[in-house]
Amino acid sequence: MMKEATMKKIIYLLAFLSLPFALCAQNSGDDFGIWTSIEAEKKIDKKLTVGMEAEYRTRNDSKTSDRWSLGLNASYKLLPWLKAGAEYTLLYDNNKEKITYNSDGSYNNWRPSYWGIRHRFNVDLTGSVSLGRFDFSLRERWQYTYRPQVTTERYDFDNSWWEDTDVKGKGKNVLRSRLKVEYDIPHSKVTPYASVELYNAWNLQKTRYTLGADWKITKQHEVGAFYRYQNVKDDDDPNGHILGLNYTFKF
Repeated sequence: MMKEATMKKIIYLLAFLSLPFALCAQNSGDDFGIWTSIEAEKKIDKKLTVGMEAEYRTRNDSKTSDRWSLGLNASYKLLPWLKAGAEYTLLYDNNKEKITYNSDGSYNNWRPSYWGIRHRFNVDLTGSVSLGRFDFSLRERWQYTYRPQVTTERYDFDNSWWEDTDVKGKGKNVLRSRLKVEYDIPHSKVTPYASVELYNAWNLQKTRYTLGADWKITKQHEVGAFYRYQNVKDDDDPNGHILGLNYTFKF
């Protein structure tokens, strides 16, 4: 039987391994953040499962709150090797500040960071196959996110005053392709895994590389930890090193 100390060692190891990346991020321009989540899951029957998840993320070397979210999801096993899923998530984001400049290089406008809501919908298909003690899965997910219009303030340096400004509503479609492999350790409740995920919106926007482990404490309680590196193609956003911790309750 896997002892509790073993999972703690795995979490500590992931945290220890992430420290060099966090220090490197401060010197290289990469960011470091912590993602935590709590999920409740209910198996309705042999094929249908529903759940709810709350998540909190940080950025700016984990000194700034990045977002809160609350999601509802469902999955249905179409075939023994094929599963369909759907999810709605309400996101509450801390949007980064934005500065514009005049042609001579002087400040034009400054819009401070502000909190705003986004609505996200996911639909996906996941196929899986087992080879020995290795379990491989490929998930194809269509993701649509809508940001409603919001009014916030910005400072006009030319006129030295604050003014209201509208951030227009915007919708975005993304195809997320994730390949994941898990390893079944004999007589162990810990399952290590690795994955790579591509974000495409007519072109490759970012890639996520993840290494982690899940520990099934009992039939109802499961905890996990992971390290993730996020490579972003947009020059305005930094690459990121992420330490993640999650807890799942099944009833």
